[in-house]
Amino acid sequence: MTPERVIVESAYSLACSLPGSTVESVAAAILTSSDGSLRAEISKRVPHHHHRDLALAFVDRWRTEAQAVDCRAVAVALQSAALSEQTHRDSQSVELVWTGPDTDHAPFRRTEQAILQLLDAAKSRITLVSFAVYRIPNVGKALVRAAKRGVRLTVIVETPDKIEGEGEYSTIKALGQEVAACASVYFWPKENRPVGDNNKVGILHVKCAVADGEWLFLSSANLTQQAFTINMELGMLVRSGTMPSRVEQQFERLIQGGQLRQV
Repeated sequence: MTPERVIVESAYSLACSLPGSTVESVAAAILTSSDGSLRAEISKRVPHHHHRDLALAFVDRWRTEAQAVDCRAVAVALQSAALSEQTHRDSQSVELVWTGPDTDHAPFRRTEQAILQLLDAAKSRITLVSFAVYRIPNVGKALVRAAKRGVRLTVIVETPDKIEGEGEYSTIKALGQEVAACASVYFWPKENRPVGDNNKVGILHVKCAVADGEWLFLSSANLTQQAFTINMELGMLVRSGTMPSRVEQQFERLIQGGQLRQV
């Protein structure tokens, strides 16, 4: 891969993961800072720890894999990517989301990046649904941040205590005490589930998140560290259109109808 291609792909990935104003701040820091002060300047301009880590990783890749590309070209690439992504975000969009081996083609959005973008974009309400929940500190922190902004959190899990065949553990504990304290947590009671010919009950196998009836994250990935890092997982991130609100309303109806029970 040429140095120029490294910058183009890295700038696009960063623009997909950060607010446009943050990408502009990173570009401005690159234009106005010396090599020795750039990391400190980005740290000062980007207070959000996750966004800062992504911005610094971009700088590190530039310096190790594409140092022949000058700072002005890098800044223009970031600004162009930010403008393109903002235009894309302002219209209805569907993006593929991926965890797994990379290829030589332009990368898909990463699974954890996509769900964090949705959680950080939420203004009034989040509905989060997952079969398994385990070791997701970044998602937990994003949920707490949302709650502190006044966002109403609804979390729906397979069971509050265990997943059959996976050993017993508390999914409430896995969410983290802070999340459990600020969220309404629901599960699907066994007595409300259909029973198959093998005498086994159905399972809640959905993995999705909805924000404000505006954003929808839908994936094969559970809310687990393994699903975010080493599994092969595929999903999508949808903004606008009717799909996000329809999914949100479906779970609201299940709660109102008593199919889902609050923990």
